[in-house]
Amino acid sequence: MTKTGLAKAGRLAPLIRAGLIAGLAIAGLIFPLVALAGVQAKNGADALQSMPEQLTVVPSAQTTYVYANDGKTLLTMFYEEHRKPTKIEDMSPYVLKAIVASEDTRFYEHNGVDPKGVARAFVANQQAGGVSQGASTLTMQYVRMALRDGAKTPKEALEATEQTTARKLREMRLAIELEKRVSKEEILQRYLNSAYFGHRAYGIFAASEVFFSKTPKDLTLTEAATLAGLVKAPSAYDPAVNDQTAATERRNYVIDQMLKMGTITDAQARSAKKSRIKLKLTSPPNDCVSVPKKHNDWGFFCDYLRNWWMEQPAFGANAQERLENLRRGGYKIVTSIDPKIQSSAMKHVLDKEKRKSVYAHGEVVIEPGTGRIKAMAVNRRYSLDQKNNGEHSDRRLRDQVRGNYPNTVNPLLGGGDMAGYQAGSTFKIFTMLAALDEGMPLDTAFNSPQRYVTKYITAPGPATCGIHWCPKNSSASMSGRQTMWSGFGKSVNTYFVQLEQKVGAEKAVRMAERLGLKWRTEIDKMLATPEHANGWGAFTLGVSDATPIEMANVFATLAAEGKYCEPIPVRLINTRDGASLEYKGKKVAGPRCHQALRPEVAQAATDAARCVTGYGAAKGECGGWSTSPMVHATLRRPVAGKSGTTDSNRSAWFCGFTPQLAAAAFVADPDNPDNTVGTSRGTISKFTVAETLKDALKGLPKAKFTPPPDSMVHGD
Repeated sequence: MTKTGLAKAGRLAPLIRAGLIAGLAIAGLIFPLVALAGVQAKNGADALQSMPEQLTVVPSAQTTYVYANDGKTLLTMFYEEHRKPTKIEDMSPYVLKAIVASEDTRFYEHNGVDPKGVARAFVANQQAGGVSQGASTLTMQYVRMALRDGAKTPKEALEATEQTTARKLREMRLAIELEKRVSKEEILQRYLNSAYFGHRAYGIFAASEVFFSKTPKDLTLTEAATLAGLVKAPSAYDPAVNDQTAATERRNYVIDQMLKMGTITDAQARSAKKSRIKLKLTSPPNDCVSVPKKHNDWGFFCDYLRNWWMEQPAFGANAQERLENLRRGGYKIVTSIDPKIQSSAMKHVLDKEKRKSVYAHGEVVIEPGTGRIKAMAVNRRYSLDQKNNGEHSDRRLRDQVRGNYPNTVNPLLGGGDMAGYQAGSTFKIFTMLAALDEGMPLDTAFNSPQRYVTKYITAPGPATCGIHWCPKNSSASMSGRQTMWSGFGKSVNTYFVQLEQKVGAEKAVRMAERLGLKWRTEIDKMLATPEHANGWGAFTLGVSDATPIEMANVFATLAAEGKYCEPIPVRLINTRDGASLEYKGKKVAGPRCHQALRPEVAQAATDAARCVTGYGAAKGECGGWSTSPMVHATLRRPVAGKSGTTDSNRSAWFCGFTPQLAAAAFVADPDNPDNTVGTSRGTISKFTVAETLKDALKGLPKAKFTPPPDSMVHGD
């Protein structure tokens, strides 16, 4: 199109003849456009005709909300841009009036592009000798935001915001087409959910929360005008700075514009302009380090949730993509954590071992039959700030690093890259299960001397007899004829090495894998291979590392009569549109279970594990005493489990379960595994589990274990 053609635009002709602007015919109207890039009008018109006529709207990044199992208690949020979509009917009328007055007073009159606004901006900019006034309508601004948010590459993001004629042409074309298809109210709603207000607040919901700690529906005239004024320049008009002069002047400008438009009365305007900007600032939590201070212990569970999320193919092709989806996807995640059980677990953990101790004392509680994690408690603060931490317990490292107490973000309970802790005699459960699975009955008996020379070859050491490994019992009272009931109840080492020899060490190793254990150290990985597993005699005594989550879930599998359920930190995951998230036809948050053991095998192992706690077996004799009688004495309901200590008391464990809940607790030094916990800490895990289960099950019926069938009790 030539300048002669555009000269018919009447009063703009002198400007056009002066060569100051070029015009474009759009939707039957003549619109002037400043030649920002100095391109010719024909090139601009050609560019316009090549633009797409429809705006592909990519959903904006939205905040993911994470709740406790009640669906109401907020644990934290994940976001890159804090944003929560809000319907226009859930916004104060002042918000709608203020944003129109602030950004586009002719919003309800134009078709997406305002010719008067363009002309006015051109004149103002010519008089100012630069860009002093823009001509973008609310619709055009929304188009720009949509293009920016939908950008898939840095180049596309740049093209959506760069100051070029081509970008302006594209916005105009798309704005006009958008208004043909979408109502003004819908455009306004989209705009208010996309605009940036500062302080990482995107959209009116986040802005209302950040600046005034309220919902958009409750904003007053003064508050709405303040927020509307921010969109133009969030930093320049930030009301959260000490000097609110600029913010107040901008707010008053918006109020004056509202008065001119007739959307508020003169009295309302005068009253609003007299008011000070009264902020009630909120800093919305983001990620696991932002869990509420009074519930800092939730941070370790949150960290487990995040690590779990990054392993799930339902959320993306790789860990980075999954994390990005967590921060941008707008999910509602109802987790499995029970605040009451968590609080109880934390209380009992701290009663036994304070946060400033070099020894970590922690507990995990899992629901049998679902795998849902109900509590993760440890005597640490979840914090990146370690400048005031205590000395490292390994003297060789004290000059290099601080200890990880009382503050740390290390995954001490499982779910990260930590190997865990040697679990001691709790590993005898795998040998017993392997034997039961192979058809050996509970009354399988061995004469169990104080020291036993095994067939396993080992390196020289305190438990060797020549070239053979020859472990011993911790007490002479354990010697004599033992069965699975008494051998397990009294934790007789020499009974279990004989049982392991008979069933084969590899079968015990494979049983552990079957119940969810993973080998994380190089030595464990090597010894678990088919080439070495049958020679891993010490496996039954728990020389391998395991995490509290793994061990709690092993005993939860017994409580569920052999049904293994993957440990899972969620109860519900909804997408941004409210639908339950599914992957390959299954709900992502649903239990992931399968029958890992025959029910009768699990029932038989449970009967032997009852001997440990002082509850007593249903089908056999426990041998007169047990290692953990305080558990049943505290809980006073059917309970089974297994204690475990390692050589030189480097760690001390207890895993306990009822038909309704299972728990595992430990005490160890995560910084220095060679640092012994001492005999005085040998029982604290037992009491922690017993007391936590007692609190958690209060008021619930005393569910009973199913006794094993006679075929699992007696041999032929």
